[in-house]
Amino acid sequence: MPSPYRALFAAPGTRAFSAAGLLGRMPLSMMGIGVVTMVSQLTGRYGLAGALAATIALAAAAVGPRISRLVDRHGQRRVLRPATLVALAAAAGLLLSAHFGSPDWVLFVCAAGIGSVPSVGAMVRARWATLYRGTPHLHTAYSFESVVDEVCFVFGPIISIGLSTAWFPEAGPLLAACFLAAGVFWLTAQRATEPAPHPREQRGGGSALRSPALRVLVATFTATGTIFGAVDVVTVAFADERGHKGAASVVLALYAAGSCAAGAVFGLQRFAGAPERRWLLGVSMMAMSMIPLLLVGNLPLLAVALFVAGLSVAPTMITTMSLIEEHVPRARLTEGMTWVSTGLAVGVALGSSVAGRVIDAAGARAGYGVPAVAGAVAVAVGFLGYRRLSRPAPARGGTVEQHDERQERHMA
Repeated sequence: MPSPYRALFAAPGTRAFSAAGLLGRMPLSMMGIGVVTMVSQLTGRYGLAGALAATIALAAAAVGPRISRLVDRHGQRRVLRPATLVALAAAAGLLLSAHFGSPDWVLFVCAAGIGSVPSVGAMVRARWATLYRGTPHLHTAYSFESVVDEVCFVFGPIISIGLSTAWFPEAGPLLAACFLAAGVFWLTAQRATEPAPHPREQRGGGSALRSPALRVLVATFTATGTIFGAVDVVTVAFADERGHKGAASVVLALYAAGSCAAGAVFGLQRFAGAPERRWLLGVSMMAMSMIPLLLVGNLPLLAVALFVAGLSVAPTMITTMSLIEEHVPRARLTEGMTWVSTGLAVGVALGSSVAGRVIDAAGARAGYGVPAVAGAVAVAVGFLGYRRLSRPAPARGGTVEQHDERQERHMA
Protein backbone atom coordinates (compact mmCIF):
# COMPACT_ATOMS: atom_id res chain seq x y z
CA MET A 1 0.00 0.00 0.00
CA PRO A 2 1.47 3.41 -0.94
CA SER A 3 2.65 5.56 1.95
CA PRO A 4 -0.32 8.02 2.04
CA TYR A 5 -2.62 5.06 2.61
CA ARG A 6 -0.34 3.61 5.29
CA ALA A 7 -0.39 6.95 7.08
CA LEU A 8 -4.16 6.99 6.84
CA PHE A 9 -4.40 3.90 9.06
CA ALA A 10 -1.97 5.11 11.69
CA ALA A 11 -4.82 6.44 13.84
CA PRO A 12 -6.24 3.89 16.32
CA GLY A 13 -9.46 2.21 15.25
CA THR A 14 -9.26 3.10 11.57
CA ARG A 15 -8.57 -0.42 10.35
CA ALA A 16 -11.45 -1.84 12.36
CA PHE A 17 -14.14 0.63 11.30
CA SER A 18 -12.96 0.47 7.69
CA ALA A 19 -13.25 -3.33 7.67
CA ALA A 20 -16.69 -3.13 9.27
CA GLY A 21 -17.69 -0.59 6.64
CA LEU A 22 -16.63 -2.94 3.85
CA LEU A 23 -18.84 -5.73 5.24
CA GLY A 24 -21.76 -3.41 5.83
CA ARG A 25 -21.59 -1.99 2.30
CA MET A 26 -21.57 -5.29 0.45
CA PRO A 27 -25.41 -5.50 0.44
CA LEU A 28 -25.48 -2.28 -1.59
CA SER A 29 -24.33 -4.23 -4.63
CA MET A 30 -25.70 -7.65 -3.63
CA MET A 31 -29.28 -7.22 -2.44
CA GLY A 32 -30.97 -5.78 -5.53
CA ILE A 33 -29.39 -8.14 -8.04
CA GLY A 34 -29.81 -11.01 -5.58
CA VAL A 35 -33.55 -10.35 -5.33
CA VAL A 36 -33.81 -10.22 -9.12
CA THR A 37 -31.99 -13.55 -9.43
CA MET A 38 -33.98 -15.17 -6.61
CA VAL A 39 -37.44 -14.09 -7.79
CA SER A 40 -36.76 -14.85 -11.45
CA GLN A 41 -35.60 -18.35 -10.52
CA LEU A 42 -38.53 -19.04 -8.20
CA THR A 43 -41.28 -17.54 -10.35
CA GLY A 44 -39.86 -16.94 -13.81
CA ARG A 45 -41.32 -13.41 -13.65
CA TYR A 46 -38.61 -10.91 -14.54
CA GLY A 47 -41.05 -8.02 -14.42
CA LEU A 48 -41.88 -8.78 -10.80
CA ALA A 49 -38.21 -9.26 -9.98
CA GLY A 50 -37.24 -5.89 -11.44
CA ALA A 51 -40.15 -4.12 -9.75
CA LEU A 52 -39.11 -5.50 -6.36
CA ALA A 53 -35.50 -4.39 -6.85
CA ALA A 54 -36.74 -0.92 -7.83
CA THR A 55 -38.94 -0.84 -4.73
CA ILE A 56 -35.93 -1.57 -2.51
CA ALA A 57 -33.89 1.18 -4.18
CA LEU A 58 -36.64 3.79 -4.03
CA ALA A 59 -37.54 2.94 -0.42
CA ALA A 60 -33.89 3.32 0.56
CA ALA A 61 -33.80 6.65 -1.29
CA ALA A 62 -36.85 7.87 0.65
CA VAL A 63 -35.87 6.60 4.09
CA GLY A 64 -32.05 6.80 4.00
CA PRO A 65 -31.65 10.57 4.51
CA ARG A 66 -34.08 10.51 7.43
CA ILE A 67 -32.13 7.74 9.11
CA SER A 68 -28.91 9.69 8.59
CA ARG A 69 -30.52 12.83 10.03
CA LEU A 70 -31.38 10.83 13.17
CA VAL A 71 -27.78 9.58 13.26
CA ASP A 72 -26.50 13.15 13.22
CA ARG A 73 -28.80 13.96 16.14
CA HIS A 74 -28.48 10.85 18.29
CA GLY A 75 -25.34 8.99 17.20
CA GLN A 76 -24.63 5.97 15.02
CA ARG A 77 -25.12 3.24 17.61
CA ARG A 78 -28.54 4.39 18.85
CA VAL A 79 -30.00 4.69 15.34
CA LEU A 80 -28.23 2.16 13.13
CA ARG A 81 -28.94 -0.92 15.21
CA PRO A 82 -32.74 -0.57 15.30
CA ALA A 83 -32.87 0.50 11.64
CA THR A 84 -30.78 -2.52 10.66
CA LEU A 85 -33.02 -4.88 12.65
CA VAL A 86 -36.03 -3.56 10.72
CA ALA A 87 -34.22 -4.10 7.40
CA LEU A 88 -33.16 -7.61 8.41
CA ALA A 89 -36.70 -8.53 9.48
CA ALA A 90 -38.03 -7.25 6.15
CA ALA A 91 -35.35 -9.19 4.24
CA ALA A 92 -36.26 -12.38 6.11
CA GLY A 93 -39.91 -11.75 5.29
CA LEU A 94 -39.11 -11.28 1.60
CA LEU A 95 -37.07 -14.49 1.39
CA LEU A 96 -39.74 -16.54 3.18
CA SER A 97 -42.58 -14.98 1.19
CA ALA A 98 -40.84 -15.65 -2.11
CA HIS A 99 -39.99 -19.22 -1.08
CA PHE A 100 -43.55 -20.07 -0.07
CA GLY A 101 -45.26 -18.26 -2.93
CA SER A 102 -47.00 -15.47 -0.98
CA PRO A 103 -49.11 -12.85 -2.80
CA ASP A 104 -47.23 -10.14 -4.64
CA TRP A 105 -48.33 -7.39 -2.26
CA VAL A 106 -46.57 -9.17 0.60
CA LEU A 107 -43.34 -9.20 -1.41
CA PHE A 108 -43.63 -5.47 -2.09
CA VAL A 109 -44.28 -4.64 1.57
CA CYS A 110 -41.19 -6.59 2.58
CA ALA A 111 -39.11 -5.00 -0.19
CA ALA A 112 -40.15 -1.55 1.02
CA GLY A 113 -39.09 -2.50 4.56
CA ILE A 114 -35.59 -3.30 3.34
CA GLY A 115 -35.36 0.39 2.47
CA SER A 116 -34.58 1.12 6.13
CA VAL A 117 -31.06 -0.20 5.55
CA PRO A 118 -28.63 2.54 6.66
CA SER A 119 -26.06 4.18 4.38
CA VAL A 120 -22.98 2.50 5.83
CA GLY A 121 -20.67 4.31 3.43
CA ALA A 122 -21.83 7.68 4.77
CA MET A 123 -21.28 6.46 8.35
CA VAL A 124 -17.70 5.45 7.64
CA ARG A 125 -16.93 8.66 5.76
CA ALA A 126 -18.29 10.65 8.70
CA ARG A 127 -15.79 8.86 10.96
CA TRP A 128 -12.94 9.74 8.62
CA ALA A 129 -14.12 13.36 8.57
CA THR A 130 -14.13 13.47 12.36
CA LEU A 131 -10.56 12.16 12.48
CA TYR A 132 -8.98 14.11 9.65
CA ARG A 133 -11.08 17.21 8.99
CA GLY A 134 -8.90 20.02 7.68
CA THR A 135 -5.92 17.79 6.85
CA PRO A 136 -4.66 16.24 3.57
CA HIS A 137 -5.47 12.82 5.02
CA LEU A 138 -9.18 13.43 4.46
CA HIS A 139 -8.73 13.50 0.67
CA THR A 140 -6.86 10.17 0.91
CA ALA A 141 -9.60 8.74 3.14
CA TYR A 142 -12.36 9.69 0.70
CA SER A 143 -10.30 8.19 -2.12
CA PHE A 144 -9.88 4.96 -0.19
CA GLU A 145 -13.62 4.78 0.48
CA SER A 146 -14.39 5.21 -3.21
CA VAL A 147 -12.05 2.31 -3.96
CA VAL A 148 -13.91 0.23 -1.36
CA ASP A 149 -17.22 1.13 -3.05
CA GLU A 150 -15.90 -0.09 -6.39
CA VAL A 151 -14.54 -3.30 -4.87
CA CYS A 152 -18.04 -3.99 -3.57
CA PHE A 153 -19.50 -3.42 -7.01
CA VAL A 154 -16.90 -5.64 -8.67
CA PHE A 155 -17.38 -8.65 -6.39
CA GLY A 156 -20.84 -8.19 -4.85
CA PRO A 157 -22.98 -9.04 -7.90
CA ILE A 158 -20.73 -11.95 -8.86
CA ILE A 159 -21.02 -13.45 -5.37
CA SER A 160 -24.77 -12.85 -5.14
CA ILE A 161 -25.65 -14.22 -8.56
CA GLY A 162 -23.21 -17.11 -8.21
CA LEU A 163 -24.64 -18.27 -4.89
CA SER A 164 -28.26 -17.96 -6.00
CA THR A 165 -27.68 -19.91 -9.19
CA ALA A 166 -25.24 -22.54 -7.88
CA TRP A 167 -26.62 -23.18 -4.38
CA PHE A 168 -30.25 -22.14 -3.80
CA PRO A 169 -32.25 -19.10 -5.01
CA GLU A 170 -32.33 -17.32 -1.67
CA ALA A 171 -28.59 -17.68 -1.02
CA GLY A 172 -27.48 -14.35 -2.51
CA PRO A 173 -29.90 -12.08 -0.60
CA LEU A 174 -29.36 -14.18 2.54
CA LEU A 175 -25.60 -13.61 2.47
CA ALA A 176 -26.19 -9.90 1.80
CA ALA A 177 -28.33 -9.72 4.94
CA CYS A 178 -25.60 -11.49 6.94
CA PHE A 179 -23.01 -9.00 5.70
CA LEU A 180 -25.29 -6.13 6.72
CA ALA A 181 -25.82 -7.47 10.23
CA ALA A 182 -22.13 -8.22 10.80
CA GLY A 183 -20.93 -4.91 9.38
CA VAL A 184 -23.37 -2.62 11.18
CA PHE A 185 -23.13 -4.29 14.59
CA TRP A 186 -19.33 -4.43 14.37
CA LEU A 187 -19.16 -0.78 13.29
CA THR A 188 -21.49 0.47 16.02
CA ALA A 189 -19.56 -1.47 18.65
CA GLN A 190 -16.59 0.83 17.98
CA ARG A 191 -17.52 3.81 20.16
CA ALA A 192 -14.10 5.49 20.25
CA THR A 193 -14.26 6.64 16.60
CA GLU A 194 -17.99 7.38 16.48
CA PRO A 195 -18.73 11.03 15.60
CA ALA A 196 -20.30 13.03 18.41
CA PRO A 197 -24.06 13.55 17.95
CA HIS A 198 -25.60 17.01 17.65
CA PRO A 199 -28.80 16.89 19.73
CA ARG A 200 -29.40 20.64 19.32
CA GLU A 201 -30.55 19.81 15.79
CA GLN A 202 -33.80 18.53 17.36
CA ARG A 203 -34.89 22.11 17.96
CA GLY A 204 -35.33 22.70 14.27
CA GLY A 205 -33.18 23.78 11.38
CA GLY A 206 -34.59 21.51 8.70
CA SER A 207 -32.81 19.28 6.25
CA ALA A 208 -29.26 19.37 4.94
CA LEU A 209 -30.86 20.10 1.56
CA ARG A 210 -31.19 23.70 2.68
CA SER A 211 -27.62 23.98 1.41
CA PRO A 212 -27.80 25.29 -2.20
CA ALA A 213 -24.54 23.49 -3.08
CA LEU A 214 -25.91 20.17 -1.83
CA ARG A 215 -29.01 20.57 -3.99
CA VAL A 216 -26.79 21.00 -7.05
CA LEU A 217 -24.77 17.89 -6.16
CA VAL A 218 -27.87 15.76 -5.56
CA ALA A 219 -29.52 16.86 -8.81
CA THR A 220 -26.35 16.18 -10.78
CA PHE A 221 -25.90 12.76 -9.26
CA THR A 222 -29.48 11.80 -9.95
CA ALA A 223 -28.55 12.18 -13.61
CA THR A 224 -25.29 10.34 -12.95
CA GLY A 225 -27.17 7.49 -11.32
CA THR A 226 -29.26 7.28 -14.47
CA ILE A 227 -26.02 6.65 -16.35
CA PHE A 228 -25.08 3.78 -14.03
CA GLY A 229 -28.51 2.15 -14.07
CA ALA A 230 -28.80 2.35 -17.83
CA VAL A 231 -25.28 1.07 -18.49
CA ASP A 232 -25.92 -2.03 -16.37
CA VAL A 233 -29.16 -2.97 -18.14
CA VAL A 234 -28.00 -2.12 -21.66
CA THR A 235 -24.71 -4.00 -21.25
CA VAL A 236 -26.54 -7.18 -20.25
CA ALA A 237 -28.84 -6.82 -23.27
CA PHE A 238 -25.90 -6.02 -25.57
CA ALA A 239 -24.07 -9.18 -24.48
CA ASP A 240 -27.26 -11.25 -24.77
CA GLU A 241 -27.86 -10.07 -28.35
CA ARG A 242 -24.39 -11.34 -29.24
CA GLY A 243 -24.91 -14.70 -27.59
CA HIS A 244 -22.61 -14.14 -24.61
CA LYS A 245 -24.89 -12.98 -21.81
CA GLY A 246 -22.55 -14.38 -19.16
CA ALA A 247 -19.79 -12.05 -20.34
CA ALA A 248 -21.81 -9.03 -19.21
CA SER A 249 -20.67 -9.46 -15.61
CA VAL A 250 -17.01 -9.38 -16.72
CA VAL A 251 -17.56 -6.29 -18.87
CA LEU A 252 -19.33 -4.46 -16.03
CA ALA A 253 -16.61 -5.53 -13.62
CA LEU A 254 -14.10 -3.76 -15.88
CA TYR A 255 -16.21 -0.60 -15.65
CA ALA A 256 -15.90 -0.76 -11.84
CA ALA A 257 -12.23 -1.73 -12.10
CA GLY A 258 -11.45 1.40 -14.11
CA SER A 259 -13.08 3.50 -11.41
CA CYS A 260 -11.24 1.59 -8.67
CA ALA A 261 -7.84 2.12 -10.30
CA ALA A 262 -8.47 5.82 -10.90
CA GLY A 263 -9.66 6.30 -7.32
CA ALA A 264 -6.52 4.68 -5.90
CA VAL A 265 -4.25 6.93 -7.99
CA PHE A 266 -6.37 10.02 -7.31
CA GLY A 267 -5.90 9.51 -3.58
CA LEU A 268 -2.13 9.84 -3.95
CA GLN A 269 -2.39 13.31 -5.49
CA ARG A 270 -2.42 16.67 -3.74
CA PHE A 271 -4.42 19.30 -5.60
CA ALA A 272 -4.36 23.07 -5.46
CA GLY A 273 -7.20 25.26 -6.57
CA ALA A 274 -10.96 25.08 -6.33
CA PRO A 275 -12.41 21.56 -5.94
CA GLU A 276 -15.60 22.57 -7.76
CA ARG A 277 -13.58 22.96 -10.98
CA ARG A 278 -12.26 19.41 -10.66
CA TRP A 279 -15.79 18.25 -9.92
CA LEU A 280 -17.26 19.88 -13.03
CA LEU A 281 -14.42 18.50 -15.14
CA GLY A 282 -15.12 15.02 -13.75
CA VAL A 283 -18.84 15.25 -14.51
CA SER A 284 -18.05 16.41 -18.04
CA MET A 285 -15.62 13.52 -18.57
CA MET A 286 -18.22 11.03 -17.36
CA ALA A 287 -20.69 12.42 -19.87
CA MET A 288 -18.23 12.39 -22.77
CA SER A 289 -17.17 8.82 -21.99
CA MET A 290 -20.70 7.65 -22.84
CA ILE A 291 -20.43 8.76 -26.47
CA PRO A 292 -18.10 5.92 -27.62
CA LEU A 293 -20.61 3.37 -26.29
CA LEU A 294 -22.95 4.39 -29.10
CA LEU A 295 -20.32 3.32 -31.65
CA VAL A 296 -19.02 -0.01 -30.37
CA GLY A 297 -20.06 -3.14 -32.22
CA ASN A 298 -18.60 -6.00 -30.20
CA LEU A 299 -17.92 -7.02 -26.61
CA PRO A 300 -14.10 -6.54 -26.56
CA LEU A 301 -14.44 -2.93 -27.72
CA LEU A 302 -17.27 -2.40 -25.25
CA ALA A 303 -15.09 -3.69 -22.42
CA VAL A 304 -12.32 -1.24 -23.33
CA ALA A 305 -14.76 1.65 -23.66
CA LEU A 306 -16.33 0.93 -20.28
CA PHE A 307 -12.96 0.60 -18.55
CA VAL A 308 -11.99 4.03 -19.90
CA ALA A 309 -15.40 5.41 -18.88
CA GLY A 310 -14.85 4.15 -15.35
CA LEU A 311 -11.68 6.22 -14.94
CA SER A 312 -13.69 9.38 -14.30
CA VAL A 313 -16.17 7.92 -11.81
CA ALA A 314 -14.25 7.57 -8.54
CA PRO A 315 -12.35 10.89 -8.82
CA THR A 316 -15.65 12.69 -9.33
CA MET A 317 -17.23 10.93 -6.34
CA ILE A 318 -14.20 11.74 -4.16
CA THR A 319 -14.40 15.43 -5.05
CA THR A 320 -18.15 15.35 -4.40
CA MET A 321 -17.61 14.15 -0.83
CA SER A 322 -15.06 16.91 -0.30
CA LEU A 323 -17.58 19.50 -1.50
CA ILE A 324 -20.23 18.13 0.84
CA GLU A 325 -17.81 18.34 3.75
CA GLU A 326 -17.11 21.94 2.76
CA HIS A 327 -20.67 23.18 2.22
CA VAL A 328 -22.78 21.19 4.70
CA PRO A 329 -22.61 21.95 8.45
CA ARG A 330 -21.00 19.32 10.63
CA ALA A 331 -24.27 18.66 12.44
CA ARG A 332 -25.74 17.39 9.16
CA LEU A 333 -22.70 15.86 7.48
CA THR A 334 -23.94 12.24 7.51
CA GLU A 335 -27.31 13.31 6.14
CA GLY A 336 -25.63 15.37 3.42
CA MET A 337 -23.54 12.42 2.25
CA THR A 338 -26.62 10.20 2.27
CA TRP A 339 -28.55 12.64 0.07
CA VAL A 340 -25.99 12.16 -2.71
CA SER A 341 -26.39 8.38 -2.39
CA THR A 342 -30.15 8.92 -2.54
CA GLY A 343 -29.83 10.86 -5.77
CA LEU A 344 -27.74 8.06 -7.23
CA ALA A 345 -30.29 5.43 -6.15
CA VAL A 346 -33.19 7.31 -7.73
CA GLY A 347 -31.17 7.76 -10.89
CA VAL A 348 -30.26 4.07 -11.05
CA ALA A 349 -33.93 3.08 -10.81
CA LEU A 350 -34.86 5.65 -13.48
CA GLY A 351 -32.03 4.62 -15.80
CA SER A 352 -32.84 0.92 -15.52
CA SER A 353 -36.50 1.53 -16.33
CA VAL A 354 -35.97 3.90 -19.25
CA ALA A 355 -33.17 1.81 -20.75
CA GLY A 356 -35.33 -1.31 -20.60
CA ARG A 357 -38.07 0.40 -22.57
CA VAL A 358 -35.63 1.67 -25.19
CA ILE A 359 -34.08 -1.79 -25.56
CA ASP A 360 -37.49 -3.38 -26.08
CA ALA A 361 -38.34 -0.80 -28.73
CA ALA A 362 -35.06 -0.37 -30.61
CA GLY A 363 -32.41 -2.83 -29.40
CA ALA A 364 -29.39 -2.70 -27.12
CA ARG A 365 -27.17 -0.36 -29.15
CA ALA A 366 -29.92 2.25 -29.12
CA GLY A 367 -30.14 1.75 -25.38
CA TYR A 368 -26.72 3.37 -24.93
CA GLY A 369 -28.39 6.61 -25.95
CA VAL A 370 -29.97 6.72 -22.48
CA PRO A 371 -26.68 7.12 -20.55
CA ALA A 372 -25.47 9.56 -23.22
CA VAL A 373 -28.52 11.78 -22.70
CA ALA A 374 -28.26 11.42 -18.92
CA GLY A 375 -24.63 12.52 -19.09
CA ALA A 376 -25.61 15.61 -21.02
CA VAL A 377 -28.23 16.42 -18.38
CA ALA A 378 -25.63 15.99 -15.61
CA VAL A 379 -23.28 18.43 -17.34
CA ALA A 380 -26.07 20.95 -17.88
CA VAL A 381 -27.09 20.83 -14.21
CA GLY A 382 -23.45 21.09 -13.17
CA PHE A 383 -22.85 24.22 -15.25
CA LEU A 384 -26.11 25.83 -14.17
CA GLY A 385 -25.35 25.21 -10.51
CA TYR A 386 -21.64 25.97 -10.64
CA ARG A 387 -22.03 29.41 -9.05
CA ARG A 388 -23.58 27.85 -5.96
CA LEU A 389 -20.64 25.48 -5.64
CA SER A 390 -18.04 28.18 -6.26
CA ARG A 391 -19.31 30.59 -3.63
CA PRO A 392 -17.09 30.64 -0.54
CA ALA A 393 -18.23 28.02 1.93
CA PRO A 394 -19.59 29.45 5.17
CA ALA A 395 -17.49 29.08 8.28
CA ARG A 396 -17.85 25.66 9.79
CA GLY A 397 -18.07 26.93 13.36
CA GLY A 398 -21.19 28.14 15.15
CA THR A 399 -24.59 26.54 15.48
CA VAL A 400 -26.57 24.90 12.74
CA GLU A 401 -28.97 27.83 12.71
CA GLN A 402 -26.09 30.30 12.27
CA HIS A 403 -24.76 28.24 9.38
CA ASP A 404 -28.18 28.34 7.71
CA GLU A 405 -28.34 32.11 8.11
CA ARG A 406 -24.96 32.43 6.39
CA GLN A 407 -26.15 30.11 3.61
CA GLU A 408 -29.23 32.26 3.06
CA ARG A 409 -27.06 35.39 2.77
CA HIS A 410 -24.96 33.62 0.12
CA MET A 411 -28.16 32.86 -1.82
CA ALA A 412 -29.26 36.49 -1.76
